Amino acid sequence: MNAFLQRVHQLDTLAFMWLHVTKQFPYRRTVRWISRCGDGPLYIAIALGLIAADIPHSDTFLFMGLTCYTLDVGLYLVLKNAIKRDRPAVKIDVFESWITPSDQFSFPSGHTAAAFVFAYLVLLFFPAFALAAYVMACLIGSSRVLLGVHYPTDILAGAALGTGCAMLGSVAYAGLWG
Repeated sequence: MNAFLQRVHQLDTLAFMWLHVTKQFPYRRTVRWISRCGDGPLYIAIALGLIAADIPHSDTFLFMGLTCYTLDVGLYLVLKNAIKRDRPAVKIDVFESWITPSDQFSFPSGHTAAAFVFAYLVLLFFPAFALAAYVMACLIGSSRVLLGVHYPTDILAGAALGTGCAMLGSVAYAGLWG
């Protein structure tokens, strides 16, 4: 690891420890619930609910979403397995996360990436709800740090990955089907 990345990791670890040691965030159930909102099934349920309610463009919302998520998950897996950044509980001896993560590595945050894909799609199709979608995406990302399974930069990378994949995927979808 080069000197710049070592310094970023040090600052990331300090920010992570400051949050967990000095703030002692007490709302574990709420944070877990917020994190679970980013697991994936809720996004599909919302898209299918929009279709069932016969909301205009909801079918395009679903299929463009599938395109964007396919791109997001593919890049997420490549990055996560290429970078192989250990989770905080592995790197910090005195720390134990509040949940057991679904995989070994932390960078980037897949929950955050997916939440930002969804928020971007909401912005495109249902702009009146975009602020709420982005607030929820930020809460999902924050919950992952509060649960102790990600560093802050994992969340920033996840937000960038999700937004980038949503932008690229929506353009690709429009080019293929639009």
